[in-house]
Amino acid sequence: MLKISLVPHNNIYAKSMSSLSTAPQVKDALGLTNDQASLEGTIDFIGFILEQERLGKQYSRVILDETENLIGVITLKDIDDVNKTCHIGTWIGHQYWGKGYNELAKSEILHIAFTKLNLEYVFAGAKLINIRSQKAQEKLPYIRIGVESKFPEKHSKLESQVDSPCVLNVIEREMFLKWYSDNK
Repeated sequence: MLKISLVPHNNIYAKSMSSLSTAPQVKDALGLTNDQASLEGTIDFIGFILEQERLGKQYSRVILDETENLIGVITLKDIDDVNKTCHIGTWIGHQYWGKGYNELAKSEILHIAFTKLNLEYVFAGAKLINIRSQKAQEKLPYIRIGVESKFPEKHSKLESQVDSPCVLNVIEREMFLKWYSDNK
């Protein structure tokens, strides 16, 4: 059975994180430059994440597998305490794709989003060209697909952030917590 743990960012993970993110499959999907995926760029990213968390704008964790190997990163970003929303982003090292880690990590961090951070909506998006990410989201039993017209401002903001056409999906607190209690 798969097991993961979500742990705070720390520079001790920088080398592993950089190694995973420099793989073309991950680097290209994330739109990273060589500098961003480098060890120095990864250390800068970790510093940025820690500062954003201190400000309450993000909640991000590294994903460790059952043997304590770093396999990816999962982030709740653009946390809006007033509207009780955020956006979720995940990346997994390509050698771990298709094994169920993504869904497991999402259920763990969504539980935190809805129970500890008291959010109502967590948005998940994907570039139209990122079919793999879209398919991964469509597999989630607690997600509403294609909510661009219901949340046009969130959709527009996402597309401007990534400078690309995107799909927008949403996980709602009540639906997720019901699924979680039925499945845990």
